[in-house]
Amino acid sequence: MAGEKGLVLLDFWVSPFGQRCRIALAEKGLPYEYVEENLMAGKSDRLLRSNPIHKKIPVLLHDGRPVNESLIILNYLDDAFPDTPSLLPSDPYQRAQARFWADYVDKKVYDCGTRLWKLKGEPHAQARADMVEILKNLDGALGDKAFFGGHAFGFVDAAFAPFTSWFHSYEKYGEFSVAEVAPKIAAWAKRCGERESVAKSLYSPDKIYEFIGVLKKMHGVE
Repeated sequence: MAGEKGLVLLDFWVSPFGQRCRIALAEKGLPYEYVEENLMAGKSDRLLRSNPIHKKIPVLLHDGRPVNESLIILNYLDDAFPDTPSLLPSDPYQRAQARFWADYVDKKVYDCGTRLWKLKGEPHAQARADMVEILKNLDGALGDKAFFGGHAFGFVDAAFAPFTSWFHSYEKYGEFSVAEVAPKIAAWAKRCGERESVAKSLYSPDKIYEFIGVLKKMHGVE
């Protein structure tokens, strides 16, 4: 990796964690090289060298030096490129709140969504109840604001927006409506989808649903 210049993103097309990095890079207008990791076939030597601890995407290489974990990458982009639009607000308290809710999304949404399509019976019912609670909590955090940070698209929006293309699958497997349980989140998802940074980074809900079908077959889930 010595001698590399610029930004390189090691990623996997459907990863919401990688997509949040793509959104952030687009919001900041930063050019970068996208490198697709074919995780279904295995992990490249470059990925394993760049992230030897977790061995996961996304990895941002900046002049050859790796930055791992998606939320850390978002923080890094703010720090490393201070002349670009900041994802985090300037007020310390608001920054702390943004980091709290981004961490909440990180720890709750993907795991619960996986339980929705993987489990059956009582565990599935619990996953459904958990997802509804998660969405309601985020609905309350958003409130009447256009975006989580207020009028401007920011840190939490970039962190959560990739999951909007998974909402359709969550609704299918959870048998609920996002618009009914979290109407403000549903409206926010539509606003996010109208942004070029988001629209160009995400895939269609149908494509996500197909991908989950592949995952189900891989895991032997009926």
